[in-house]
Parts: sequence; structure tokens; C-alpha cells
Amino acid sequence: MIAMLLAFQDTVVEALPPEATAAAAQATAATVNSGINYLDLMLKASLPVKLIVLLLLAGSLISWVIIFRKARVFKQADREADEFENRFWSGADLSKLYAGATDRNRLVTGLEAIFEAGFREFTRLRDKRRLDGRIQLEGAQRAMRATYSREIGQLERNLELLANIGSTAPYVGLVGTVFGIMVTMHDMINSGEQAGIASVAPGISEALFATAIGLFVAIPAVWAYNRYTTRVERLAVRYESFAEEFSSILQRQTSIDE
Repeated sequence: MIAMLLAFQDTVVEALPPEATAAAAQATAATVNSGINYLDLMLKASLPVKLIVLLLLAGSLISWVIIFRKARVFKQADREADEFENRFWSGADLSKLYAGATDRNRLVTGLEAIFEAGFREFTRLRDKRRLDGRIQLEGAQRAMRATYSREIGQLERNLELLANIGSTAPYVGLVGTVFGIMVTMHDMINSGEQAGIASVAPGISEALFATAIGLFVAIPAVWAYNRYTTRVERLAVRYESFAEEFSSILQRQTSIDE
């Protein structure tokens, strides 16, 4: 049986002429080496598609800059919150913590900024002997809420731009797709070519290329926006919890002073 198969294979190979064998080899090589040259596709695209792709690439650059900057900001916020909580709950004196927070050589943010604002206002009102403890506590809480809002606003900065890029990029890419198809159809009508895959393939390719760029821009932006929004919410809960616990400490302090 094996001998018969080998003999049949030799017969088939001998039956093929050299020209057919060479043509088949060239076709196979062309199939293997064929691929999409994205740079060439971009350079040969129509002017509207080029402008839209450049706009999308600019949006992608902006979104990645925001993503890397925000990653550094949130990492620093978490680290500073951990460090200050360790100092605060280690039993350190509040006056010493306040003196360290008001040091001119450093910028306080996050939990330390909330503590500094609350303790500063509490101390200022406590120096006025005519004010009772409730007014002192309310003043400290107002100062902490104002600082809390400012700190959360800093964490949320540029997240709206990231959301806008992520939500609009697919539609901008779709506009490029529409323009690419319109230009392709217009060129076919002017040239009088018959509709076929060879005549419409380049235009359709550049049109779909714009859509692909739009998705490439949108997906990282949307992912980063959702991730950073969650981190803002976690830090907001952490800041609020600290403000409430610090208010309880200040309330006990007013009771002692009275």
C-alpha cells in the first residue's frame, strides 16, 4: 500500500510542468508575504481621512499623557495617606503633627492637608475664649470639608477630558470611515470603473483604518477613566472617614477644655 502511494506521488509531481510549479511557488510566496502596510495605507488615504487620523492620534497622545500622570498622582496620594495615618495613629502629639504640616519647606496634600486645615481653624477659634466648644468643632469641620473638596478636585482633574476622548474617539473614527467611503465612490464614478473588489478595496481599507484608530484611542482612555474614577472614590471614602474620626478627637478635646 505504501509503495503504491509513493508511486502515485511521483507520478503527480512528474505530471506538473516546471512553469506550473514555479507559478504555484510564486503564488504561495505572495500569499505568505502579503500583509497590510499601515504607513502606506495612511499616506495614500484621502485628505479628510488623514486629518481625522491625525486628530485621533493627537487625542491618543493626550490621553496617554494623562494616564501616566494620573498613575503617578494616585500612587503618591496612597503613599502619603499611609504615611500620615501611621504617624497620626501612633499617638503623636497633635501640635507636633500640625507644626510638621505647616513647615514652609514642604507641600501638604491629602489627609495631612485636611488635618492641617481642621486643626488650624480649631486652634484659631479656641483662642477666642468667648466661643463654646460646638462652634469650635463646627468651624474645624467646615475647614476640613473645604480642603476635602479641593483635594478631591485635584484628583479628578483631567479625568473629564479622558472620558471625553474615550467616548468621542469611536465616532470621530466613524466620520473618517464615512469620508473614506464617499471619496472612494466619487473616484469610481469619475473614472468610470466598474464596481469590483479591486476598485473599492483601497478606499474601504483606508475607511476602516480610521475606525480602527478610533477604537485604539478610545479603549485605553475608557479603561483608565473607569479605573481612576474608582480610585478617586476610594480615596474620598478614606478622607471622609479620617475627617469624621478627627472630628471625634476634637470633640473630646473641647469637652476637656470645658
